[in-house]
Amino acid sequence: MIVDDEYDVVYSLRTVLEETKLFQVDGYVDPMLALSNFKADTYDLVVLDIRMSRMDGFELYKNIKAIDVRIKVCF
Repeated sequence: MIVDDEYDVVYSLRTVLEETKLFQVDGYVDPMLALSNFKADTYDLVVLDIRMSRMDGFELYKNIKAIDVRIKVCF
């Protein structure tokens, strides 16, 4: 999962990762939408932007960790 409030960043990272044929990527520009769609044991890694509107990356991190304590997160 990639969450960044800039569409171009999400699009670029998603495209590069999916072109390898090794990854399936869900990308979100809205952290609230990302959180509502996050499910435990679905993702291997979440890539988060730190500064986003509505909810910053650290707050999103805390909420995601409350759902799945084993998820790996990269800021």
